[in-house]
Amino acid sequence: MPTDVAVTTILGSDGRPRCRWVGEGAEYIRYHDEEWGVPLHGDRPLFEKLSLEGFQAGLSWITILRRRAGFREAFHGFDPDAVAAIDADEIEALMLDTRIIRNRAKILATINNARLTLELTRDRPGALDELLWSFAPSSHTRAQSWADVAAVTAESTAMSRELRRIGFTFVGPTTMYALMQSAGMVDDHIAGCWRAQE
Repeated sequence: MPTDVAVTTILGSDGRPRCRWVGEGAEYIRYHDEEWGVPLHGDRPLFEKLSLEGFQAGLSWITILRRRAGFREAFHGFDPDAVAAIDADEIEALMLDTRIIRNRAKILATINNARLTLELTRDRPGALDELLWSFAPSSHTRAQSWADVAAVTAESTAMSRELRRIGFTFVGPTTMYALMQSAGMVDDHIAGCWRAQE
């Protein structure tokens, strides 16, 4: 992958220019083209995204993406009810599961966050969706170069602060900005990327 911030896009074998982080891997290309920056709604899909972004903290996204099917199996399709019910024996089994990132703190955070998601949504389905999307900026300027792409914004910091206030963990401002990018709350496809031209 190019590391020079002046290199904003890379040209794929299909002739399409893409954000430079994509590289040439088919899995990353599909994710970039079909998911990243596409508005995502629903309590369960956003709980999954929140969980996977938490597991990604300190790692590359491709590491998570390659394990996503395993994560989905291990965490019951990220159904908050099922994840909230994970007990001590299952936690130990997860710690041995090579399909996922075996980090106890992140596993416990996912279970904790599932329980909080249930508290939010039990009497008000859609509440997690509403909460997360309430921090989406009303406007967003498309970055012209990678030097212009933020890692943290006022909105992601506010989202992180509110989630932490409620009790969520592994929801730092940088992680929440990655969530905002991946869930389409902001569109950070770089100028010149074919997705930015849609």
